[in-house]
This record gives sequence, structure tokens and C-alpha cells, in this order.
Amino acid sequence: MKYKRILLKLSGESLMGSGQYGIDPEMLQQYAQEIRAVIDAGIEVAIVIGGGNIYRGVQAEKSGIERVQGDYMGMLATVINGMALQSALESAGMYTRLMSGIKMEQVCEPFIRRRAMRHLEKGRIVIFGAGIGNPYFTTDSTASLRAIEIQADVVLKGTRVDGVYTSDPEKDPSATRYSELSFQEAYEKNLNIMDMTAFTLCQENNLPIIVFDMNKPGNLMQILEGEQAGTLIN
Repeated sequence: MKYKRILLKLSGESLMGSGQYGIDPEMLQQYAQEIRAVIDAGIEVAIVIGGGNIYRGVQAEKSGIERVQGDYMGMLATVINGMALQSALESAGMYTRLMSGIKMEQVCEPFIRRRAMRHLEKGRIVIFGAGIGNPYFTTDSTASLRAIEIQADVVLKGTRVDGVYTSDPEKDPSATRYSELSFQEAYEKNLNIMDMTAFTLCQENNLPIIVFDMNKPGNLMQILEGEQAGTLIN
């Protein structure tokens, strides 16, 4: 396997499936099977999942909710998604730990770096919820920071498209996909891969990012076996 310890970043919207909001049980089951194959191969897995299928902090301002308040609401949405994913993974026979950037002992463990790394060493899947516990930071930033903290080998950003394109492939049929990019090239081309904070954290810590289509069965394992199944930024 090309990587020993990975951080998998999933969007909350990916859990909607074909719905407009909420959690699609079929998507949970599909993700659980994909991750099960990775765990069976001996790879250590940490996960950060967004909350956009339930609530978006940045959109809350339009409804009159203060940005900070909205961001905290979004953090709680990521915990709900984390609990749903945890349940699906454990139903598929995996051991998990849900860790939160905000203390909520009845639901999940507080994030403690050494404890998270120990869980990974024991073969448990660690799900990071509630962001980093502070407003104004996206789940992309959480993924980058947690990956650096646990010394992950790569950030795998699962999306609905199979990599980074010259423009939005859902709107522009002539868009072409990059197989590999440097951080500098991504900056210069102004490609919207992650928010600037998250992207800079990865660049400064030499942490590669792979953007790929998580919804295509087998893609995750192909990447870990060293095959080309997305866009590598390094």
C-alpha cells in the first residue's frame, strides 16, 4: 500500500445521495463498505465529515443568524453526521471512536492528539467532529490540521467529481482534468480545491492532497494501491 495512515475528508452533501437534504442510508452503507476494504488492508483511517447536508454556517447569515452562532450550529451538524457514519461503520464490523472539538462527553470523546493516535495504532477508525471547536474555520481546515496533528501520510478529499478540473465539469463540458498539480500551480491557476487556510497548512507541512470521486466504488482502494484515480496536489 502506498499510504499507511490516511485522513479521509467527506462532504456532508455526499451523504444526501439523491435527496435534497438529510442522510441517505444507502450512501452510509456504500461508504462503510469502501472503508471496510481499506481497514482490512491494514491502513489506519481518520475521517473528517462536513455538515452541509444539515446546516451551513455561512448561509445562516442570510437568515439573520450571527456568523459565530451559525458556525457553532454547523459544528453540531458534523457531530450528527459523525454519529451516523460511526453507526454504519460499526454495523459493518469496524471499531470506531468519535472525537469532538467541543466537549460533549455523553456523545463522544474530546479531541486529544495522543489518544487519537493511539486509537489509530490499535486499528480503530477515528472520526473527528465539531471542527476544531472554533468558528470561522471550515471542515477543510479541520481536515488539514487534524491530518498534520496525527501525522497522516495524505489527505484524501472525496467529492462528487473525479479530480480537479480547469473549470467546473458540471457546467463546462470542455473542462479537462489535471492528473497532478503542485501547490504553486494550484495557487497560480486559482483552483478552488480547499479554502486558503486549509491549503496553506498542507503546503507548509508537505502534506499531499488527493481529490477524487468517493461515490465511484473501488476508487478509494485504487488510490491506496498507488493507481491514478483523481488529482494529486503535492
